[in-house]
Amino acid sequence: MNANERKSDLDVLAERVVGAAYQVSNTLGCGLLEKIYERAMILELRAIGLGARSQVSYPVFYRGQNIGRYFADLVVEERIIVETKCVETFVDEHIAQCLNYLRISKVTLALLLNFHKPRMEWKRLVLGK
Repeated sequence: MNANERKSDLDVLAERVVGAAYQVSNTLGCGLLEKIYERAMILELRAIGLGARSQVSYPVFYRGQNIGRYFADLVVEERIIVETKCVETFVDEHIAQCLNYLRISKVTLALLLNFHKPRMEWKRLVLGK
């Protein structure tokens, strides 16, 4: 791999987060409540040396006025938003939700994780410029 092919720090971080999600999925199995996976992810991310916070609050503004708050499931190293789901399949609303979270938080990358099935599923979402 030459210098032009090297993965960015953000890509490497995302791979570590996905790896942690597979570890959680392999350990807990499928079909539990989303909150259980969120808590397990915090423990796993911290165990592998990553800074992770849950239920991180971001203000939502409309016409310059603060109209509410958004709470991200997880924020890793202040660089990746992680949304945990336990659903049959991802739908457009899940993707739209993550893109809105990115826009509101000013974070550029989100990982949408689904723990519903025996093999954890995930999507990488980047806010378009």
